[in-house]
Amino acid sequence: MSNSINVFGVHTQALALRARRAEVLATNLANADTPGYQARDLDFAAVLAGEGGEGAMLTTNLRHLGGVDPDFSYALRYRDPLQASLDQNTVDVQAERAAFTDNAMRYQASLTFLNGRIRGLLSALRGE
Repeated sequence: MSNSINVFGVHTQALALRARRAEVLATNLANADTPGYQARDLDFAAVLAGEGGEGAMLTTNLRHLGGVDPDFSYALRYRDPLQASLDQNTVDVQAERAAFTDNAMRYQASLTFLNGRIRGLLSALRGE
């Protein structure tokens, strides 16, 4: 149990998760023409359920008790292909682009929320 108060809520961890997902999706897109490449994605349900250890969404350092991988590698899953390809590549470029765009919008939403929270805290500290 921590004595500190997290004024930013889950958004700081969500930013880390969204950034990692952007890397995974970009890797998928970069390997769209690589024979045998298996597309991957992060399983948000696994992260939120804490499958990486107790408090998986709140732990950012492996040295913490119940620490998990800060890269969320425990939540990486292979995608099931919607359509089989001859070269065994499972990347669907249109689906990956859509997922990348959705992820970017959600990342921006978390940044916007955090920015508003920081402005509010600064305003409170100044006594405005």
